[in-house]
Amino acid sequence: MLNIDRDVKLAQDESLSIKLSYLLLPKETQRLDLYFSLPVEMGINTSTLNEEDYFHAHVKSHSAYYSEQLHLPLVRSRFISQSKGEKSDYRLNLNLYSYQIRLALEADIKHTQKIKDAEVFYPAATELVEQAGVLLKKLRRYTPPDKKLKSYFDNADNYLSWHCEQMFLKLLSKGPKSSEFAKAREALRDFCRSESAYREEREYNSKQTLEDPNRITNKMRLLQRLIEYGVVFSKETKNLNLNLQRLVRGTVTAVMMAFVMFLVLNARSNFQEVTLALIAMLGVIYGLRETFKEDLTRVIWRKIRQGRPKWRHIFKSSADDKTIHTQTVWLEHIRRKALPDDVENLFKKRRQQNKQAAHLIHYRCDSKVIAKAFLPGYEEIQQQVFFNLTPFVRYLKKGAGKLYSLDGSKVSGQSVERRYQINLVVTYSANGTKTAKRYKITLNRSAIVSIEAMPD
Repeated sequence: MLNIDRDVKLAQDESLSIKLSYLLLPKETQRLDLYFSLPVEMGINTSTLNEEDYFHAHVKSHSAYYSEQLHLPLVRSRFISQSKGEKSDYRLNLNLYSYQIRLALEADIKHTQKIKDAEVFYPAATELVEQAGVLLKKLRRYTPPDKKLKSYFDNADNYLSWHCEQMFLKLLSKGPKSSEFAKAREALRDFCRSESAYREEREYNSKQTLEDPNRITNKMRLLQRLIEYGVVFSKETKNLNLNLQRLVRGTVTAVMMAFVMFLVLNARSNFQEVTLALIAMLGVIYGLRETFKEDLTRVIWRKIRQGRPKWRHIFKSSADDKTIHTQTVWLEHIRRKALPDDVENLFKKRRQQNKQAAHLIHYRCDSKVIAKAFLPGYEEIQQQVFFNLTPFVRYLKKGAGKLYSLDGSKVSGQSVERRYQINLVVTYSANGTKTAKRYKITLNRSAIVSIEAMPD
């Protein structure tokens, strides 16, 4: 994973998506800017990529409470009791602990899957199994006596046991095959068998559910959403320019109608009676109105909204529906002269052969935490922004070329794929400090090949 600094991280998410993560503290304001430099040959411009469509379909924001240390939000029997704590405290602490286990396990499994050397893969996988076992034991150390609290525990325990088993089975299926590490593979299988037996002993799932892959999978999705209660914030998105856009459209229509009425009245005064020429002239006038009204509205609206914030995310706690923090978001095509000096200087540091004509897209997000303090056990908020780059590769050329070489008297050809490079500059401002970093994203039509942090 690539670090911008202590607070911001950039990483590959899926095959064609990237993820930025950073932390928010109470009453804190932060600003995040992303400048995408897309080579012209990729075919991305104002005509082929609509900012609003891309934002709603391919840019996702996720916000949740976060703790650096997994043991901190662990359910504490001395704090969560009938006399000393509230039931909501138990559920929130339980959910945070379960949520952090899921995130940590998924991240480590994804990293381990990339290891192709069996001598490195299996020790790493064995260590992961041991860590998962320790975390599950900590969770099961205290089983609440209260019937309602016990239902929260059972849901979390059931989901985490099943999720851990599924993740390690997936790791086994994707990992390198080697007879030298048969014991390590068997240890992973033993862990999965023990968790399956544990759930069966606790009677967490009915026989009918276990026999139907769709039923068990959908049940676990529901349990996953339940453990996110109070930890993951609900999001509401508002369009900040909707009323202004209506005003522009109405004003243009009024002006066009006034001009058309002026032409119509002049035409009527020149014709004493209704004739074919009058009807033809009126048809032309109304046709021109419909043609130029949309074009004029589009041009004026693009000029007015340039540089203006477009959306606002409102994140609320699912436990009490209180607003925790807000985000104001910009997304637009820009010209090179609109680049800040520090960003322009970073782009200029590219090697000469990489300085090609490019189209620029700017994403900006201003975050403001409204809450003065978080709930007990919570110290930070983790904000994640996901960018799906699939629309960026829509117009890339298909297929691969051939690289020919001479081996003695024989000519051989080797298939090579066509790759493209996106330059991305990320700037981040918080607590009076600002950092800027350039990344080189190499991708083809199907996946991101690599993400490299370039030296300053």
